[in-house]
Amino acid sequence: MIFENVQGVPKFQCQEYSPKHTKYCILIPIINEGERIKKELLTAKYHGIHKLCDIILCDGGSSDGCTEPELLKTLGVNTLLTKKDTGKQGAQLRMGFWWALQRGYEGFITIDGNNKDSIEDIPNFVEKLDKGYDFVQGSRFIAGGEAINTPLSRYVAVRLIHAPIISLTAKQWFTDTTNAYRAYSKKYITHPEVKPFRDIFMTYELLAYFSVRANQLGLKTCEVPVKRQYPRKGKTPTKISPVKGNYELIKILFKTWKGDYKPL
Repeated sequence: MIFENVQGVPKFQCQEYSPKHTKYCILIPIINEGERIKKELLTAKYHGIHKLCDIILCDGGSSDGCTEPELLKTLGVNTLLTKKDTGKQGAQLRMGFWWALQRGYEGFITIDGNNKDSIEDIPNFVEKLDKGYDFVQGSRFIAGGEAINTPLSRYVAVRLIHAPIISLTAKQWFTDTTNAYRAYSKKYITHPEVKPFRDIFMTYELLAYFSVRANQLGLKTCEVPVKRQYPRKGKTPTKISPVKGNYELIKILFKTWKGDYKPL
């Protein structure tokens, strides 16, 4: 099924492998993640995560075979959404959130598809959603969290630049603000002063905006410990280029601080 002409949502194709089974869902943005997403989904299946929350892949147009339907079915994926439009992670998430709202989920957990994050910790996010939290940030830097093989440049950027500015803007201390491992309530996503379904959210703007908007609106927020592990050697699994990508992140960070993403 193709969805198009929905305001603030990119054109996308939907392939449902199973009906809605759970109260919450997991939205995983991917593009050409190869073996990484397979390993992540295998870990999820081993821990029964696919039974706790429906797994929805938000694909940006993979061409490496990682979204082959029969493979995804065996790995416990409930639905595959494939973007057929412009934009990167922000567009993929808008696609995922919109579709999940139409399906009636009460909360949404997001996690990268590159197998760096402890998907087995999903129950901790579910627990917080059940307790009425509206925004739950996963953090490798709080008690119980694990930061394994984090590149020094990433560590410095998050701890000394990104987290302080986001926390200042949100008026709430957050420790791992570039981490996309999070949970959101339906109340937050549909709040009339949030309005995430706007085309200004094309890349990483939505993550930065979501990090601050909940506290600005007086919603209930917290952090939970997670593990984030980078490979000991070889190429770092990321879609952010060292120069241009990081420059764009800094621009987004300061636009967030200035309030440029607030709805008019």
